[in-house]
Amino acid sequence: MENRSRLRSGTTLSLLTLVSRVLGLFREMAKAALLGTSALSDAFSVAFLIPNLFRRLFAEGSIAVAFIPTLKEYLLEGDREKTKEFVSCMFTFLTFFVSAAVALGIIFCPLIIPVFGLEAFDETVFLTRFMFPFLAFISIAALFQGMLNSAHVFAPSGLAPILLNLVTIACAYLLSPFTKNPARAMAIGIVTGGFLEAAIQFPFVLKTGFRFAVTGIGRALKNPGTRAVIRLIGPTIIGMAAYQLNDLVSTALAGNAGEGIVSSLQYSLRLQELMLGVFAVSLGTVLLPDLAEYAKSGRWEQYNKSLSSAMDIIALITIPITFFFLAQGDTLIRLLFQTRSFDEKSVALTHAAFVFHIPGLFFIALNRILAPAFYAQSDTRSPTLAGILSFAVNMILAAALVGPMKGSGIALALSIGSTANTVLLLVFLNRNPNVAVGRALVPAALYALKLVVFSVIAAVPVLFFAPALNGFFAALSENRFVRYAAPLAVQGLVFAFIGILLLALTGDRQLKALTGLFRRKR
Repeated sequence: MENRSRLRSGTTLSLLTLVSRVLGLFREMAKAALLGTSALSDAFSVAFLIPNLFRRLFAEGSIAVAFIPTLKEYLLEGDREKTKEFVSCMFTFLTFFVSAAVALGIIFCPLIIPVFGLEAFDETVFLTRFMFPFLAFISIAALFQGMLNSAHVFAPSGLAPILLNLVTIACAYLLSPFTKNPARAMAIGIVTGGFLEAAIQFPFVLKTGFRFAVTGIGRALKNPGTRAVIRLIGPTIIGMAAYQLNDLVSTALAGNAGEGIVSSLQYSLRLQELMLGVFAVSLGTVLLPDLAEYAKSGRWEQYNKSLSSAMDIIALITIPITFFFLAQGDTLIRLLFQTRSFDEKSVALTHAAFVFHIPGLFFIALNRILAPAFYAQSDTRSPTLAGILSFAVNMILAAALVGPMKGSGIALALSIGSTANTVLLLVFLNRNPNVAVGRALVPAALYALKLVVFSVIAAVPVLFFAPALNGFFAALSENRFVRYAAPLAVQGLVFAFIGILLLALTGDRQLKALTGLFRRKR
């Protein structure tokens, strides 16, 4: 019964996340059509990056790392009044400090923007100031998400970002004729969408049974639960800051490397995030409350099974995707982005970054699973140290490679840094005698190697027939969807058929497990 419930939760969240990521891709397509890889596009990318960076630091990271495990303890204890007091204090604490961050960001952003070396300085400052309130709205939304996820309610959290993307796309096209430029229209959509992310979850928070109120900041800081969260957040913020500084420094290096490099990296990362968000983030979100419960109650066998299964599923999904899109990246980029302002130069810049971003997909996805494994144990120091060390690797390589390789060098540095992070997380996780990483590592590595071999075999006919197939559809029509979507779909089906056939012939355990789950669900 518990497995079916988790399957339903995971399936629902994955479907909603799929819709959200697809809409996020449409948002990038709107940006590509209206802004391309121009200086204005770079300005919008940097302006959105800065509040987004603080969002991940204050909201997403803190909620996942500290709030959910602490709230889970209160829920297991069963004292409603103590739970209400804790949630009220956390709401006050988060609101106060995030509001202060928004005010400081608006005041001091003109001192930060010059680091990026962008041409459109004044417009970047304006857009950054305009979008900074997004941080406050999205932080409250993340707190609501933490409450709901702790109660194993996932659907509203998956629905919230859908609204953000829909509103941003609508504003981009509908308001552009009435604003100074399309970037400002998209900025209006970002801020409005952030507000709606919080607003749509609030009724579900009340329906789930959570009650809270604003308290004094002094009272909030004295609350034992808030103090426990702050203790957990402390080292995590250092690690998260290192991770987010990674984005900041990489973007600064890209901004100084030439026009369009920042935007091309963002377009490439959006494609990677589409794949990550549907599977890795969904699995991590559903997995964390369960791992926290298993760790708190000492049910380590179930903890190990859940973690091991999640890692295998990540490998099964991301490794084949990596090889397929290494073979078909150029076609994918042309299909999704090549229109109006997104020209041949934009395609070349984005594909150059994508070729080096996509090999890191497996390791970044794995990190999204391994990090919650630490947070569930209330261990924030280990992933923090891993984050700092991998940040150092990334930054050293990015600084060394950006000169000769431009955006490709920054993308390659990120992939290598993510690999280093995975290795460090596995080493640190193995230090806990209750976690069976050592015993599972060799089978997991052999399974990943098998998937690599099968993916290469499946990719060979795709590469062989691609020129003829692309030429055939190009001769049929000049429409980019006919020219690129049709051959991409055909090649995707061939690749998937060969891969699934090879898995079935070798009796793949994960394929059998997934088939069994869907049969039982029916």
